[in-house]
Amino acid sequence: MPVEAVIFDMDGVIVESEALWDKAREDLVKETGGRWGAGAQEAMMGMASHEWSVYVRDELEVPMSAEEISRDVVARLEALYREDLPLIEGSAEAVHAAAEHWPVAIASSSNRELIDLIAELAGIHHVLRTTVSSEEAGRGKPSPDVFLLAAEQLGVEPENCVVIEDSANGIRAGVAAGMKVIAIPNRDFPPSPDALDLATLVIDRLPDLTNATIEHAGNS
Repeated sequence: MPVEAVIFDMDGVIVESEALWDKAREDLVKETGGRWGAGAQEAMMGMASHEWSVYVRDELEVPMSAEEISRDVVARLEALYREDLPLIEGSAEAVHAAAEHWPVAIASSSNRELIDLIAELAGIHHVLRTTVSSEEAGRGKPSPDVFLLAAEQLGVEPENCVVIEDSANGIRAGVAAGMKVIAIPNRDFPPSPDALDLATLVIDRLPDLTNATIEHAGNS
C-alpha cells in the first residue's frame, strides 16, 4: 500500500520523557503517602490520562481525585519541559522531512496540554496536520483508538498510514489499527521481543529514519 500519512508517537520518539513521567508520578505518590511499586511505570506506559490517574489513585493509594492527580503530574512535567525540553536527536528533523511528502500527525498518550507545549517548543507545530491525545480518543495504547482517530482526522485509511513508535504498547496499538509500524526501541524501557516481532520494520535510532525508510515500510 502506498504511504499516505505518517503518525508519530511523542514520548520516547519526539522527546525522551518516559523517565520524567516516571519521576513526576513517583514523586507525587511518595509525597502523598502512596505506595510506589517497581512495576508501576511499566503498567502505566501507554495509558491515557484518565486511565493512569485512576491507577495512581486506586492501585498506588494516592489520596486525591483522579483529576487532581492528572493536573498535578502535568504541571510538574510542564515545568520540566519549559526549563529543558529533552528533545531526541533528529526527531524534529524527521518530522519536518516527513511533512514535506505526507500529512503528518502526532498520536500520543500524553495530555493535550503537553502535546501542544512540546510541539511548540520543538518547533514542529506548524508542520503537523493534526495532533491527538488518547484522552480524546478513548482507550489508551495498546488499544488502537488514538491512531484510528488520527487517521480519521487526516482523512486517510489506516492501512495507508505508517506509525513511528518506541514502546511495546505503542507497537501493539499501531498494529491493532491496521497500520504499518516502524519501531525505534526505547532504550530505557525496551519493548519485549514479541512486541518487536509485530513491527513492520525495526531501526536502532531516530536519525536512521528517512523518508525512504518510511516508504519501504509502507510497501512491506
